[in-house]
Amino acid sequence: MRKQMITISVIGGSEIDDEVERLATNVGRVVAEVGAVLVCGGLMGSMRGASKGAKEAGGLTIGLLPGKDKADANEYIDIALPLTIGFARNACVAASADVIIALPGSHGTSSEISYGLVYKRPVIDIGGWNRPGMIPVQDTAELKPLLEKMIADLREQ
Repeated sequence: MRKQMITISVIGGSEIDDEVERLATNVGRVVAEVGAVLVCGGLMGSMRGASKGAKEAGGLTIGLLPGKDKADANEYIDIALPLTIGFARNACVAASADVIIALPGSHGTSSEISYGLVYKRPVIDIGGWNRPGMIPVQDTAELKPLLEKMIADLREQ
């Protein structure tokens, strides 16, 4: 039986519109509601929205920052880890996750998806990526029971 906390990385664009911000916030809320720790890149956009949702639901957030300054983290990050490796942190965001949730994004998000698939992490697609190997969901109502099942399975390992 697993004793470590379950980590879910939420990945997505750093520049987003209001609709994606709402989605990110709702996804972060679900991550906290299922009892997982939210991991993200720690900055703005989807990362901030997801962190905000997790905090509003009483969750714990970790930001894996690209630079050297903890002050760069958004205001909803509990644990800011400056990695000093720039975009190479995308590999860390994927590797540190038990499960990855992909929101809409661009090249950085795409690289995190690829790392997740290479590392054999389940990657949930709530951002319309339509890539082989990903698990598509339509909304957070569909996401929550899927995460609950995945977490139950992980805890049995």
